[in-house]
Amino acid sequence: MSRPLIAEIDLDALRHNYRLAQALAPHSQSLAVIKADAYGHGAVACAHALDDLTPAFAVACIEEAQALRQGGIDKPIVLLEGFFQREELPLIESLGLWTAVHSEWQVEALLAYRPGRPIPVWVKMDSGMHRLGFSEQHIEGVWQRLLDASDRVCDLHLMSHFATADALEPRYFQRQLQLLNDWASALNAPTCLANSPATLAWPEAYGAWNRPGVMLYGSDPLEGANDASRGLKPVMTLRSEIIAVQELGAGEPVGYGGRWITPAPSRIGVVAAGYGDGYDRHARDGTPVLVEGQRSVLAGKVSMDMLTVDITDLPQAGIGTRVTLWGRDASGAVLSVDEVARHCDTISYTLLTGVLPRVPRRYHGAGLMPDAGASARYNVRL
Repeated sequence: MSRPLIAEIDLDALRHNYRLAQALAPHSQSLAVIKADAYGHGAVACAHALDDLTPAFAVACIEEAQALRQGGIDKPIVLLEGFFQREELPLIESLGLWTAVHSEWQVEALLAYRPGRPIPVWVKMDSGMHRLGFSEQHIEGVWQRLLDASDRVCDLHLMSHFATADALEPRYFQRQLQLLNDWASALNAPTCLANSPATLAWPEAYGAWNRPGVMLYGSDPLEGANDASRGLKPVMTLRSEIIAVQELGAGEPVGYGGRWITPAPSRIGVVAAGYGDGYDRHARDGTPVLVEGQRSVLAGKVSMDMLTVDITDLPQAGIGTRVTLWGRDASGAVLSVDEVARHCDTISYTLLTGVLPRVPRRYHGAGLMPDAGASARYNVRL
């Protein structure tokens, strides 16, 4: 009998969430962002599940793009951080990738390179995130130099990243958006601006392309849910089982440091999951779990391979009882990864991407592609 902890990946839910993103912005094309191994869900499997729906994918770096090509994905792939060395350009060309550029040295490398066919380029502007991108003072010159190099680059788009699209207070977002709209008009540039929160909440940010990311995996990135985000379905369900039960009297400490003390005679279920699997060690007492679909709570610090939950009020729970740490329980009950993240003082992104390789991923749904063989048809263009 293998360890009962698994991450179930519902590819039908993934497809539902992508369709929701596209339905919100029917006049835009939607990149499927599958960086960081599809936010911990498995990039190749998720790409195959979305391959008939999306016109293109997006990843952070060339290594992620190579893994998709080797897994048989031949749709266009955008490198959101561009290239890190000029020596990557021949590989970008041979794999048929699209690349962002955000720094002067990247522009110089592209203009010095002589590809067999022009490389699609998305120019990143720093509109207020102050992370990557060209400033207002430089964007026009960069754009014109690339526009004049049509034998080396093509399909120029203007892209940027919003710092506060998830926030209830819109002023800084609106400031960024106005700046970007002004420059898009001045440059006559098609845009890719809307990330997940902007896709869900800000139609005025829709461009030629949008780039939904975490929303594809069922996580709501907004500070306050709206009708659109309430339509998301969880893709990952992290579940395990109770492997031992402790019957304790009142006043007994549980776990490392004795942080949680039984307030009365209690039953404690020991669950096969811990921070060695990626469950956050910072989870507080009271962090919710589902025990056979019924809500219970974490009691005591998370260990490397185990955690403990209070099952005092669940007399039917015992060894072998199913525990859902986040996602959709077999009963139909849902525990949002966003709710769990709040109890860990973090965000869903860190929980989803933090599920470690020793946790098996089990895929199901109509989106499952049985044949992930490699394909050599890399030069797909729209």
